[in-house]
Amino acid sequence: MQIKKEKTTQNWLPFDKILENGIIKVKNSYIKIIKIIPINYDLKSNLEKEAILNSYKLFLKTCDFNIQILIQSKKENLSKYFSNLKEISQKEENEKIKEISKSYIDFIKNKNEENKSSSKNFYIIVKYSFDLSTKNAQEVDENIAINFLNEAFFKIKETLSRCGNSVYDVNRKFETVEILTSFFNSKKI
Repeated sequence: MQIKKEKTTQNWLPFDKILENGIIKVKNSYIKIIKIIPINYDLKSNLEKEAILNSYKLFLKTCDFNIQILIQSKKENLSKYFSNLKEISQKEENEKIKEISKSYIDFIKNKNEENKSSSKNFYIIVKYSFDLSTKNAQEVDENIAINFLNEAFFKIKETLSRCGNSVYDVNRKFETVEILTSFFNSKKI
C-alpha cells in the first residue's frame, strides 16, 4: 500500500525560495520587490505637475529592465476610528465642540459610505531572468542576480525620488513574506 503524500501550500506557490535579503528565487529568475509611497499629484500646482511628469518620463526611459507595477487596494474598516471619536466627543464639556464633533463624525461616515474608504499599497517588481536552455539554474551566480536587482533598485529610487515619491527597498525576508501573504491571503491582512 502506497501512502499518498499531502501537498502543502508551498508546493503550489511559484517560488523556489525567498533569500534573507528579501529577493525571491523562482524557476528561471530572481525578483525584487520595491515599495513606493506616492505623492498626491492632485495637490500639486501645474508647474509642479509638469516637473513630476518629466521626472516620470526619465524613470521610464531609465528602466532598461523588466518591471511590473502593482497596486494593492484594501478596504478600510473605520469603525474603531468612529468609536474613538464618539468616546472623545462624549467626554467633552463644551456643547459647541460636542456639536461640531458630531457633525464631523456624520460627515466622515457619509464620505466613507459614498467612497468606500480604502488604502493602497504601491509596489514595483523588478525581475532578473536567465535562459534555462543555455545555463543550468544551479550555474547562475546568485550574486550577479542580486547585484543586478540592487542596481535596478537604486536607479528606480533615484528617478522616482525626483518625482517626490518615497522609495523603499524590501530587503528582509520577513518583509517579503508579509507582502506576499497580503497578496495571497487578502482576507487575513
